[in-house]
Amino acid sequence: MKKEIIINETADQIRIAITEDGRLAEIFVESPGKERMVGDIHLGRIARVMPGIRAAFIDIGQKQDAFLHFSDIDPNTSEYSSLIGDEEPEIDDGEDDDEGVAVPTTSGPSGSQNGSRQPERTPSGQTMQRPQRPSQREIHLERGHSIIVQVTKEPIGKKGVRVTSKVSLPGRYLVLLPFDGRIGASKKLYNFKEKKRLKRIVRSMLPEGFGLIIRTVAEGKDEELLKNDLEQLIKTWREIEKSVKTDQPPVLLYKDLSTVSSVIRDLFNNEVQRVVTDSRRLYKEITTYVKWFSPTLADKIEFYRGRTPIFDVFGVAKDMQESLGRRVALKSGGYLVIDTTEAMTVIDVNSGRYAANKEQEQNSLRTNLEASREIIRQLRLRDIGGIIVVDFIDLEEERNKRKVYDELRREFRHDRAKATVLPMTEFGLVQITRQRIRQSIMQSFSETCPVCAGTGIVQSRATILTEISAWLGRFKSEGRGRRIKLAVSPYIASYLKEGKPSHIMSLMWKNKILIKLEPNPTLPVNTFKIFSISEKRDITEEFRS
Repeated sequence: MKKEIIINETADQIRIAITEDGRLAEIFVESPGKERMVGDIHLGRIARVMPGIRAAFIDIGQKQDAFLHFSDIDPNTSEYSSLIGDEEPEIDDGEDDDEGVAVPTTSGPSGSQNGSRQPERTPSGQTMQRPQRPSQREIHLERGHSIIVQVTKEPIGKKGVRVTSKVSLPGRYLVLLPFDGRIGASKKLYNFKEKKRLKRIVRSMLPEGFGLIIRTVAEGKDEELLKNDLEQLIKTWREIEKSVKTDQPPVLLYKDLSTVSSVIRDLFNNEVQRVVTDSRRLYKEITTYVKWFSPTLADKIEFYRGRTPIFDVFGVAKDMQESLGRRVALKSGGYLVIDTTEAMTVIDVNSGRYAANKEQEQNSLRTNLEASREIIRQLRLRDIGGIIVVDFIDLEEERNKRKVYDELRREFRHDRAKATVLPMTEFGLVQITRQRIRQSIMQSFSETCPVCAGTGIVQSRATILTEISAWLGRFKSEGRGRRIKLAVSPYIASYLKEGKPSHIMSLMWKNKILIKLEPNPTLPVNTFKIFSISEKRDITEEFRS
């Protein structure tokens, strides 16, 4: 697979495109006011503890408090309580209130997060309880206390960021775990001997009390590169420790790399043929960074000097435009329709061209398989997360349904986000959940429509006219005056002038009120404002129903 990274910088935006075999696979956008937040470490203050939803809300200095689920609380929290200056929390008696809650931490290898291990049975059938490990203790969360948290998901819609107290610092080859003494390795490191070699190297140089995860790109690297990476991570953490002791929450302790630097750090490897940018500043910045961690990759960095926009040259612009559309065409003649709501994303697969009945099953299968590949590409490209429901073309044979399911799972191997796929139901539906980390491309490249507020529909002009007429009736009954100013959008203003007599004249005659009509382009279509001319003030809300 030919993989390239294309970077375009404009006056107010940086766009990073990842292409695979010449087609856009992923897009990252960074603009003023929408900087990358994932990976940032904050010293926050516990604002609220909500036992009912097993979560706490943390004040980190943003407009909305960060969301911390109990399952994301580090059982080794007390290890940094000395940094903050708080005393080690005491174990509560289990009777919780909204001021302080005893939170059971994640249990052992089973992965259960209910705070206690399930009782085991003896051969005789009696139950026995395993003794708890030292780390399986309760953590006391109390409003107003300080806590170190790291952003794991960016704000989406009206939801604030999601955070964890399981802090980690990513480097090029290693990920430092300040509160966890374990040493792990990426699941993509398949060579057992190499994995063992790397663990032996990092174990010999790792300070006591720290843990590490070895990244995939560390495969084959010598000890000196790993040592330099670890030393830089330790240095960064020591600076964070100093800030914790001196700063008052809420405060940002550590800002992760920019979008460009993080993409280069995490995705630029031997599989990438080249990195091309049209920004001389970014070219120098990337080259310097790459020469530091992997000099052999520096020759793959190119500066684009052409006059044609770089995204046009590499075919990225066309794919980006397609990613903003509701309909996606398939080569077979079929097409996808993608609709996103606040709760989920729904994808409908359509065959498009007519197929003879005797070939219907095979044609449907071919279209569904092609759609499966395109759906995964679109999910990656648009960065759609959460619940996704796909309505495939109906298939009669179970083996064909299984083929579609297997194709989806196979394509998801190229996706860095975690995903779960359920088998196709008897109605031809496939349910998918995909990890959501940042805003989708639609949210990055678009804004909520000021006219319809994102619904896609507005009230009819006749309905708006009826509401204005009802308002005037209530105003007239109060006997408050005979002269008003009516402000509406230009679209509604033109409608009020239609007819013989016009709608606005009919309103004045019916209510015996002089109305001065004022088109206002800043007002949404379904909104109107009415001002008293004599009192020179807005009186709209006084006479609403």
